[in-house]
Amino acid sequence: MSFTLHKTDLNCRARRGTLTTAHGPIETPIFMPVGTRGAVKTLTERHLHEIGAQIILGNTYHLFLRPGMDVIQKAGGLHQFIGWDLPILTDSGGFQVFSLTKLRKMTDEGVTFQSHIDGQTLFLGPKESMEIQKILGSDIVMAFDECVGYPATRLEVEESLKRTHCWAEACRAFSLQSDQLLFGIVQGGMYEDLRQKSAETLRAMDFDGYAVGGVSVGEPMELGLEVVSKVTPHLPEEKARYLMGVGTPADLVEAVYHGIDMFDCVMPSRNARNGTAYTWQGKINIKAGRYREDFSPLDDELDCYASKFSKAYIRHLLNVDEITGLTLVTMQNLAFYLDLMAKMRQAIDEDRFLEFRERVHSIYPR
Repeated sequence: MSFTLHKTDLNCRARRGTLTTAHGPIETPIFMPVGTRGAVKTLTERHLHEIGAQIILGNTYHLFLRPGMDVIQKAGGLHQFIGWDLPILTDSGGFQVFSLTKLRKMTDEGVTFQSHIDGQTLFLGPKESMEIQKILGSDIVMAFDECVGYPATRLEVEESLKRTHCWAEACRAFSLQSDQLLFGIVQGGMYEDLRQKSAETLRAMDFDGYAVGGVSVGEPMELGLEVVSKVTPHLPEEKARYLMGVGTPADLVEAVYHGIDMFDCVMPSRNARNGTAYTWQGKINIKAGRYREDFSPLDDELDCYASKFSKAYIRHLLNVDEITGLTLVTMQNLAFYLDLMAKMRQAIDEDRFLEFRERVHSIYPR
């Protein structure tokens, strides 16, 4: 299991590679649909195969609460439980407990928190996170870290970084399944020197891959992408780089420009449920009255089952609360994101990434 770097665009840091996992190869740059509770909302595994998903993401925190590790262990792991035969990445649960500001207590050992479901007091630390992800059997395991919001003082970030690095060492020392990959998570807030320190500290631990966390936590996205541009030069070229929780089509193309390989974000699936469709003609509010009698296909450039239905029909489905409408727009959005990444890979191969980047910005202005 390894990452192979095939090509870097001659004009920027955009790169194409292959990450080999126990459940198959992943061609990068790649976007990972988010399956928080073991499913990408409104879609089945068959839909995900149809749109070309290479890997999906599962949520450690939510799966730990429900259905619980006893159920998933008896099923034989998360792949068997959900019927997915391609790679899975699981997050550590750190971001979820970070978001439970009023329900948690942070110490150097981990996080004591109250379940958002029934108020039960629970504990999650680096060892516990690794134990859960080992049972889940995910191909890519994320180290347990502390995510700091924006804004944060330098002292707050420094204290948090010490804890994150200590937890990273504990995760690195944990014995996972032999075919699982472990990624470290670079933190450091919006402070360039702390980000560099974090990258170098984690690099010395020799993780299988590296993620950039703590971006898209309330800061202006331009500032977040500036942080990304400063971090990637300090990460090893021979390891995969993952930007967590980002973002819009414009954000993705900019992050690839700076050398990022992997992404996840709830935006395409969440916005689909609000009636927003991402297409090669731009972002569409499909519920708008202007589409009532628009019988043109949702996206005539995208080769996706959902794209062939008319805007008028999909608008009708959403406006009468038919679940089929949510399925079609979610398929469209994720298919668009995956096609965006495929087109980026091709552009990198042909040394024309800058040209493609301009095209994306013309359709999705920053």
